[in-house]
Amino acid sequence: MESYLQGHDLWEIVDGNESTPPTEQDAAALKKWKIKAGKAMFAIKTTIEEDMLEHIRYATTPKEAWDILASKFSRKNDVRLQLLENELMSSMQNDMSINDYFTKIKSLCREISELEPASKISEERMRRKIIHGLRPKYRGFITAVQGWPTPPSLEILESLLANQETLGQANGWSDPRG
Repeated sequence: MESYLQGHDLWEIVDGNESTPPTEQDAAALKKWKIKAGKAMFAIKTTIEEDMLEHIRYATTPKEAWDILASKFSRKNDVRLQLLENELMSSMQNDMSINDYFTKIKSLCREISELEPASKISEERMRRKIIHGLRPKYRGFITAVQGWPTPPSLEILESLLANQETLGQANGWSDPRG
């Protein structure tokens, strides 16, 4: 939406130097501002969900409408961020394959980073989370890997664990608990 408004020379009306109308003494400038403000409000109102439209129904300027929407979306993002953090902390491999489990954890971490770039999850934290949620049958292998002088990257760890998973299937690991 911001890009659209910028592309149509309307962003200054929404969140810039022209966000308040000029004084009524300059009728030509006020008329020009009202036209731009009307275009910006039209663009905002036609691109949002109907349930959000109710929140800006009585906004008198594009800036006011924008600020209302920004506050609503930031609250939704906070809730979404908390849900993602909770899901990450409770994620376990259970019956997922190694590749599916790694994909799930990486996806959750990416979503968290997109919602709040300051909360970017390091590879080390991701590795710890993945190891914590693995099935018990991988404990011995993980203990051996953790003894290495340099910990493997996530890609290498995933590959090593996928190989262990394949070897385990070939050797008949069938313990449903691990």
